[in-house]
Amino acid sequence: MLTRLNDKWGLAIALFVSAATIAVAMAQDLPEPKPAPRLQVAPQAYKQASFQRDGVEITRYHFGAGLERPFLFPVVGPSGRSLTRMGHPHDPEGHSHHNSVWMSHVDVGGVDFWSDRRLGVVRHKRIVSYEDEGERSSVTAENEWVDSDGKILLNETRKISVVLLAGKEWLLMIDSTFTVKDKPVTLGKTPFGLLGVRMAKTIGVADGGGRIRNSEGGVNEKEVLWKQARWVDYSGPIENGVIEGITLFDHPSNPNHPSYFHVRNDGWMGASLTYDAPREVTPDKPLHVRYGLYVHSDMKPPTEIDSQWKRFAEIP
Repeated sequence: MLTRLNDKWGLAIALFVSAATIAVAMAQDLPEPKPAPRLQVAPQAYKQASFQRDGVEITRYHFGAGLERPFLFPVVGPSGRSLTRMGHPHDPEGHSHHNSVWMSHVDVGGVDFWSDRRLGVVRHKRIVSYEDEGERSSVTAENEWVDSDGKILLNETRKISVVLLAGKEWLLMIDSTFTVKDKPVTLGKTPFGLLGVRMAKTIGVADGGGRIRNSEGGVNEKEVLWKQARWVDYSGPIENGVIEGITLFDHPSNPNHPSYFHVRNDGWMGASLTYDAPREVTPDKPLHVRYGLYVHSDMKPPTEIDSQWKRFAEIP
């Protein structure tokens, strides 16, 4: 009996020593681990892509086939709450096209892509790439702007990038290049297009006591609406005792820089690419635009916003 016990203990010890030896050998063979990016863009189910900082989502790109247009929601501020919303707080049906952060235009070759009447639809074609660079991540997609008959009016390559800043602040950049194949397409003269932002209800001037400001010193709708500026900021309360906001940057390379801005005290702001004149896209002359959204804490002084705008303007 004692001999059998000794044999069992001997076998157990031998197995343990063998396992430990194998584990040490395997550990020695492991390659040096690469650092995990602090910021990552992760593909999700149902045609979505989630931008995550330290594993926590700060924005999500929606591009499913049933949508009128791709959009970004939520847009999470430093406090952890979304600074944007879906739809108008007092007219959800009439403004169902207000999809947080989106791109559209009311007159593309005479076709309305702005409303939700499916006269024109920005249709996702394919994802070109996902890229993670540590403090910057991006997703590049191809879209087709089609009319109700399925005719492609514009081809678009859109790159959405997130750049991390200090103190849980961040920059969202949208680069879009529009091309046509056979004949020119005109984006008509209108204030409705190209980039829109629907702020959270509590940040609105009317509903929450927020404030709109621009780079030229204008304050609120009366002084900012239809005025040219390098940037427009919308800031206000996101929870009790907490002020946060988003600054919409116009890039100096955009064809109508400094842009005219479409703003309202009800929580709406947008950059109007064609407020002053129509823009034509031809086979030999694509249209490229870049916009930025600076997601920030507090109601930043204009000097700090100017500094961030200059940084944005210099990003390759």
